[in-house]
Amino acid sequence: MNVLRKWSRILHRDFGFFFIGASIIYGLSGIALNHLKDWNPNYVVKRGQVETNISLQPSPDVKNNVLQFLDDIGQKKNFKNYYFPEPGYMKIFLSGGSSIYMDIDTGQGVAEYLTRRPVFYQVNYLHYNPNAWWMWFSDIFAGALILLAITSVFMVRGKKGAWGRGGIYIALGIILPIVFLIVFS
Repeated sequence: MNVLRKWSRILHRDFGFFFIGASIIYGLSGIALNHLKDWNPNYVVKRGQVETNISLQPSPDVKNNVLQFLDDIGQKKNFKNYYFPEPGYMKIFLSGGSSIYMDIDTGQGVAEYLTRRPVFYQVNYLHYNPNAWWMWFSDIFAGALILLAITSVFMVRGKKGAWGRGGIYIALGIILPIVFLIVFS
């Protein structure tokens, strides 16, 4: 048993140190993704009123008029496209997911500017497994978490170990998700 405890400590320590960064990445993004109803973890969204006297009515000159309007508000370089989603309204698409929704009869509109939320955008990107290499890293990390859980059982002996108080915590950690599934699914 001492050999098992010794190797459990070694593996737990070394894998634990190696995967600290991945643990922080998945922890932060997990918290962010748990609260999607409360906020947008990937982008900061700023809305503002815009207006113009330039005609945005459908016509052969409408694209030039849109570009002139965007130049007036400092967004010409971000222009992507536009369309008329319904009569009397135009939606203008800007780079980075930003857009402007215009009432073409009144010249009034709402601009919605998106900027990447620092840190959370990046950790969420990694959480979604953006390519095969990161998927393999994530699978290895998931296996390491299982190894960390198993080795932790053998690290502490006596009343505080898996056959004492630690065993109660292990049982609660298994029972709580099962109770949640029974009650809420």
